[in-house]
Amino acid sequence: MSNIEDFPVSARRQPTEFDALVAAGDAALDAIPGAVYLCDAEGLLVAYNTEAVELWGRTPDPAKKERFCGSHQLYLLDGTPLSHSDCPMATAIQVGAATRNAEVIMARPDGSRFTALVNIRALRDRSGRIQGAINCFQDITGRKQIEEEVRRTKQDLEDFFENGAVGLHIVSGEGIILRANKAELELLGYRPEEYIGRHIAEFHADAPVIGDILQRLSCGEPLDRYPARLRARDGSVKHVLITSNSRFVDGKFVNTRCFTIDISKLHAAEEARQVSEARLAATYEAASVGISETDENGRFLRVNDFICRMTGRSRDQLLGMTFLEYTDPDDRADDAELYARQVRGEIENYTTRKRVFRPDGSVRHLDIFSSSVRGSDGRFLYGVRVAQDVTTAKQLEDRLREGEQRMRDLLEALPAAIYTTDAEGRINFFNRAAVEMAGRTPQPGNEWCVTWKLYWPDGSPLPHNECPMAVALRENRPVRGAEAVAERPDGRRVPFIPYPTPLRDSEGKLVGAINMLVDITERKQAENAQKVLIDELNHRVKNTLATVQSLASQTARHAADLEEFLPTFTGRLLALARAHDLLTARNWQDAPFEKLVYDIVAPVSAGRVVTSGPHVDLDPRTALSITMVLNELLTNAAKYGALSARGGSVSLTWRIVDGERSQGVLECEWRERGGPLVVPPKRRGFGTRLMERCIEHDLAGNFELVFEPEGTSCSIAFPVKVPVSNG
Repeated sequence: MSNIEDFPVSARRQPTEFDALVAAGDAALDAIPGAVYLCDAEGLLVAYNTEAVELWGRTPDPAKKERFCGSHQLYLLDGTPLSHSDCPMATAIQVGAATRNAEVIMARPDGSRFTALVNIRALRDRSGRIQGAINCFQDITGRKQIEEEVRRTKQDLEDFFENGAVGLHIVSGEGIILRANKAELELLGYRPEEYIGRHIAEFHADAPVIGDILQRLSCGEPLDRYPARLRARDGSVKHVLITSNSRFVDGKFVNTRCFTIDISKLHAAEEARQVSEARLAATYEAASVGISETDENGRFLRVNDFICRMTGRSRDQLLGMTFLEYTDPDDRADDAELYARQVRGEIENYTTRKRVFRPDGSVRHLDIFSSSVRGSDGRFLYGVRVAQDVTTAKQLEDRLREGEQRMRDLLEALPAAIYTTDAEGRINFFNRAAVEMAGRTPQPGNEWCVTWKLYWPDGSPLPHNECPMAVALRENRPVRGAEAVAERPDGRRVPFIPYPTPLRDSEGKLVGAINMLVDITERKQAENAQKVLIDELNHRVKNTLATVQSLASQTARHAADLEEFLPTFTGRLLALARAHDLLTARNWQDAPFEKLVYDIVAPVSAGRVVTSGPHVDLDPRTALSITMVLNELLTNAAKYGALSARGGSVSLTWRIVDGERSQGVLECEWRERGGPLVVPPKRRGFGTRLMERCIEHDLAGNFELVFEPEGTSCSIAFPVKVPVSNG
């Protein structure tokens, strides 16, 4: 090959595009509006302008012989990393493929990224061999953001149209339905293919209405909540409100956009309201009670015919006055105060009875029921007052009340206990004799009987709901021949005979009962006295005489003379008698210990013996032994101990200590205080031996008597029967 200098200058070879661009240098590339760089056939970066460096955020290092792109890192649009060797520039150099308006993401060394629009073309020599490639790229991040915003906006608009809660459809200028959203289709029940593409007039129930709608819209007149009726797929008719406007392009009517709001339920409610108001108005005037509406000052706003007749005034007269103006002065203040409280919201309604004056001078008694009507904000709008004429009923009530009062006076004057109940057994009347017999005043809600507790004649409890009065009400018949015992709160028991008798109204319906309680205490006492005497004579004569003989001989043996013998013997004999009385009253069954103590102590102690302890029953043998012991202790206390001094006192306490099964131990503590100084006796007398024998020998118990200087004390313990609990 010859040296090119051998050829004339005009014959020299023209430079290729690649050669020209490389020869022009970076300054020439800076003149190009945009980021530009060149790669040779090996992909090495050989030239780039300033704008490319700014977008890359770095200047390529020649020593590193960077290839294909000067960016720090490349990514696809979905964020997948793209190596430089796989980028569009590499493809252009390797196979000569051009790239037009491709988008990639370039990352800078500082981590920021931008979307680049690249245009790449391979540069060839005259023989077609690839010498390199040129890449012109630009930052389109802003444009991409705008495109994304437009896309989201369009998507939101589509979602709004399709999924809006209100029916929406678009109709062409010719009246053809172009689009309809889900709410529109669900409202009418059509499938899209049954609705879209058809003329809108097919779905309107009223041809003149749709004609008017289309005429207005074609003239550019908007519609706001235009009422119409649409046919649904199931044959029903929907009441709707249509809001629509027209779209014109170059002055030509193109289409309409219509919002459809279903008011079928509201329409039905409005029709029902109108019917209700008409019915209410008819009822208002036809009512057999007075009905009126009043403002916050009590002035009439509306009245019906009945209240006009009731008050003896015309409608015009009432509408010019307040309800207080015809009210009796004595009733006016109460009605005014209640109405003022109602207006203030302190009460929602009230009922009152008052007298009103008629123009003819007559007086009517009215029952007034007043209530409030308030707005949604709670503000008082007006009062509704219903008046019922109760003049006749009031007169009957007065006469009935007078009759009832006479009857009450009569029942109060009777010496027998009398009370009445309603049909459910609730006591509604009782006289003074009933209170005196029961020892208490019945309380509201008490049922069946005025007494506190009830017992059968044998002493077993009698529930109030099983008493003769309850039987008479339950079986609706008089009950005769029964006896019962009433216990008063003070413990006293009163035997009586009840005479419960049902009370019936004029139709024979049970309305209550009346009961008379006849106190038979004196008769029972006479019967009991006779029984005690007979029992005493028939069952206890021999044992009593033997006991008396023993007491007499032992007392005489330890008495110095007759004067000492008589009071001691008499006291022991009386104690024995009291025990016999108590046991005889209970048919010689178990006797309550507390009652035994009371009968022995009360006649002698003058209230200076304090007793306390639980209820316990003693069998007859134990009761007789304990009677003798307590009598000895009480006699000694009265003669020598605490009860012989004015300030002295005695405490007697007892408790039950559980034993095995139904057996327990009754522990008693006798303690004297406030008496003279105690000096232990030099010898054990008959009384001490008698007490020891009664407790230790007869009852298999323990007895301990201690003579302390400040007072005698005695501890007693003996076995007793304890009721077995079923729990």
